[in-house]
Amino acid sequence: MAAGSLGVANMILYPLINLATVREIAMSKLRVGLLFGGRSGEHEVSINSAKAIAKALSSETNATKYQLIPIYIRKDGCWQAPEIAQAVLESGKPLSTESDDSVGLWQFPPSVNEVDVWFPILHGPNGEDGTLQGLLTLMQVPYVGSGVLGSAVGMDKIAMKTAFKQAGLPQVPYMTLTRAQIWSNSCVFPKLGDEIEQTLGYPCFVKPANLGSSVGIAKARTRSELETALDAAASYDRRIIVEAGVSAREVECAVLGNDNPKASIVGEITFNSDFYDYETKYTDGRAQLLIPAPIPPQIAAQIQEMSLSAFAAVDAAGLARVDFFYVEKTGEVLINEINTLPGFTAFSMYPQLWEASGIQFPQLVDQLIQLALERCQ
Repeated sequence: MAAGSLGVANMILYPLINLATVREIAMSKLRVGLLFGGRSGEHEVSINSAKAIAKALSSETNATKYQLIPIYIRKDGCWQAPEIAQAVLESGKPLSTESDDSVGLWQFPPSVNEVDVWFPILHGPNGEDGTLQGLLTLMQVPYVGSGVLGSAVGMDKIAMKTAFKQAGLPQVPYMTLTRAQIWSNSCVFPKLGDEIEQTLGYPCFVKPANLGSSVGIAKARTRSELETALDAAASYDRRIIVEAGVSAREVECAVLGNDNPKASIVGEITFNSDFYDYETKYTDGRAQLLIPAPIPPQIAAQIQEMSLSAFAAVDAAGLARVDFFYVEKTGEVLINEINTLPGFTAFSMYPQLWEASGIQFPQLVDQLIQLALERCQ
């Protein structure tokens, strides 16, 4: 791939590395630090994604180009050496935080110094929200995916919706709240409920601003359910968003690239539950993926165009999955959210969309690594 030029903002997020170093890396096997696990509720999902990526790196074509260095982060935040990380990959199970062979919280395994490029695949808080990206940026080593800004904006639903609004992308009506408003005295809360009912109506969805994979999200159909949902969301985050419910089909598009990204074909998610919550998302048989989505060609083209606009709006890089509501009755397409570090198992929507678009899983992993290097040139 051709190396893209960097603007001032990108130079801040991705410090330049010595070009001689880049050339030296290109002439030998690239040491890929596969970083997984982490301190979030999606720890197990991260392990599954890492297993799939590790398998792709061992494919015949990639094995001649890359050397895998797995690094595992326990649920308590302690980084584990490749030997332990490999054992976690093989077992598919989290490591106990009571293990005595861990280094301290702020001590990294020596293997960290050998990494040429990082492939972080930590989902949720402390992984895809810009915190880890900030650390990797300080290491001055290329890494797959969005930088600090793109990751943080993509993770924070309020900041994300603000960016989408600025980009002119249509969305469902929503309100933003704080924990202080929700947990204020009893005189204020009824007025807050009245305002939500008058502005958004029922059903509506209550979401913490900074949790991934539908964690903490609830659907409210009555005042009682609304109050319960708001109280629960406030226990997860100090900032909350409430969205109007919409009767629509849920469709998704994958994006790949840096300054000149491309969009995949569009897929659709169907499910039998009340809404696409965490249990539905990660329980076998609860949701089905339709690829390509059975929608009109002009709607698919519109979704692809909007996906690229969303990618640019949050300053994403490398990869992202963009989710939409397609209101079939009116032909309206509304953007829901962007995920800058989506699930990456062979059965996840993101790699399946690219496979249907002509890019096989090992090739996709290879392209993402090359895009990480491209951002540093």
